[in-house]
Amino acid sequence: MAQPQRLPSLRRVAVCGGTHGNEMTGVYLAKHWLRDASELQRGTFHATPFLGNPRATEQCVRYIGRDLNRTFTDELLNSTDLATKPYEVQCAQEINKAFGPRGSSQAYDFMFDLHNTTANMGSCLFVASEHCLLPMHMCDYIQKHYTLGRCPVFLYQQPGDETLYLTSVAKASLGTLFPAFEIEAYKVVERVDFPRYSDGKISAVVHPNLQDKDFQPLKPGDPIFQTLNGEDVLYEGPDISYPAFINEAAYYEKKVAFIKMEKHTFFQPALQKF
Repeated sequence: MAQPQRLPSLRRVAVCGGTHGNEMTGVYLAKHWLRDASELQRGTFHATPFLGNPRATEQCVRYIGRDLNRTFTDELLNSTDLATKPYEVQCAQEINKAFGPRGSSQAYDFMFDLHNTTANMGSCLFVASEHCLLPMHMCDYIQKHYTLGRCPVFLYQQPGDETLYLTSVAKASLGTLFPAFEIEAYKVVERVDFPRYSDGKISAVVHPNLQDKDFQPLKPGDPIFQTLNGEDVLYEGPDISYPAFINEAAYYEKKVAFIKMEKHTFFQPALQKF
């Protein structure tokens, strides 16, 4: 049996709401905890709540100039000409300064980022990859204690993807023993766009049979889109896949009708502090 992996104890945790200013669950929770963070605190670590994008939150919009959750690139974090950059670049730099710097020993140990979606995904947990041991152990713990339904794990980082996301500012570690386990998770394969006319306009909508079927099997030959004259567009993939973010309103601008996922089972070794 594999030996437990050892990581330093968790000391500082950040909890963000309002990375997208119109996703109100995180916004209201962050505002609540900013008034009184006592329910976040534990005897073994300190938790700090914050609003990711204050101006967008005030205006109840996703962002002001660009998506904050796509702004944590090395280039933008190190940019000096902020006067010519969108407001979210300033936000990203301030978050990196307050809770990082990313990749440094001073960075916070862990960061939670709270989001909503217009897709029918229910409660789910987002982790960069199956190699992120502490987040995967947290997912296993949450799944075993969550009683309101399924809580799928969404692995969003594809090989070679640039680091873009807010939670990349923090480092991951923990403060207790977690036993080894196997966990089921959904891993991103590709982002699927709507069919489009030659001028780039959308020519079909998400098929009624696919709508609200997030994390459910999509088989070759199943309808995925319906043209405006009523013709079905079928899924032509060779294997069963599992779509997520189906018809997410905020992803129209990103040319994503749904995200195609594969379902995997991963073994995770035990973790304990040193």
